[in-house]
Amino acid sequence: MSVCDQSLPYVRAISPYQPGKPITQLAREMGIPVERIVKLASNENPLGMSPKAKVALEKAVGSLERYPDDYELKAAVAEHTGFGMERVVLGNGSNDLLDMAARVFLAPGRSTIFSQHAFAVYPLASLSVGAELIAVPAKNFGHDLDAMLTAIRPDTRLIWIANPNNPTGTFVPYPQLKAFMQSVPADVVVVLDEAYNEYLPPEVRADSKEWLAEFPNLIITRTFSKIYGLAGLRIGYALTSAAIADLMNRVRQPFNCNNLALAAATAALDDGEFVARSQELNRAGMEQLTAGFQRFDFDFIPSYGNFIAFRAGNAASVNEKLLRQGVIVRPISGYGMPEWLRVTIGTEAENLRFLEALEKTRG
Repeated sequence: MSVCDQSLPYVRAISPYQPGKPITQLAREMGIPVERIVKLASNENPLGMSPKAKVALEKAVGSLERYPDDYELKAAVAEHTGFGMERVVLGNGSNDLLDMAARVFLAPGRSTIFSQHAFAVYPLASLSVGAELIAVPAKNFGHDLDAMLTAIRPDTRLIWIANPNNPTGTFVPYPQLKAFMQSVPADVVVVLDEAYNEYLPPEVRADSKEWLAEFPNLIITRTFSKIYGLAGLRIGYALTSAAIADLMNRVRQPFNCNNLALAAATAALDDGEFVARSQELNRAGMEQLTAGFQRFDFDFIPSYGNFIAFRAGNAASVNEKLLRQGVIVRPISGYGMPEWLRVTIGTEAENLRFLEALEKTRG
């Protein structure tokens, strides 16, 4: 028996998270110059990072010998959201916050509920602490809230909801989501993952943060990786009750957010102009891509994020043909969608490059 056989069986059962293919990896594999590669696989902001964040980042480089002080970002999040600092938890990306929630509330003998086709980190974080997974079949590629309520058992301690959902882009209207919260038992925690919240069109957006006063079992997570363009710095935050925040901070790693990330996120939070430009670019890009899918007769799922999933048929073959043309998108067979690919909204030129490459795969 090897030493690895002594590891926890539920850890050995985990399939590691597979990120989108890096540009440099494709360049090595295919011999394509880096500058000729378009990456539309990881839902990154094609405008880059907030200019205010970049200035703050450059200033912060001179103090890297010091351990991080997260006070300023917590204070900025508190001011931005209207909640006290005692209700804010910072994470090394919002993935870190999801992991904290799992570590606080899940364990062997406890179950957790998530939707089919939902973000892969939910089962990963849950399995890492030995919880039993309850995957509820999706409804039109999105969350079936009624079925998720029915799935709650006496040992259920946590429910995961992504809104908008990744990788399908589906969205649960806020009135339905609030009604769901009102039906969930008070001793079951709901994690509302709003990584793509800032991309929601104004006509469907509501302030879910207001629900925290009514639902002390709610955890809302947000990230700076998407619209703020700070994916490489890994920084996010959660809003919840002071009691749950205290518990999450007990399992949070010391100095889990580095100096550069803290400085950049604090500045980015104040860059409304950059957020508005990113939203407009995303809106135009979404129209550009959906028009292309309609022209080529590809089925797609209407999306509320900064990406869109489309049915490619033989997705593995189409993906390979795109890669050979220097275009990286995301296969989502691991989400139970073997015929589908997900593409991030890029700049107008990047979107055009993708559509031209996609048309060539049909020959």
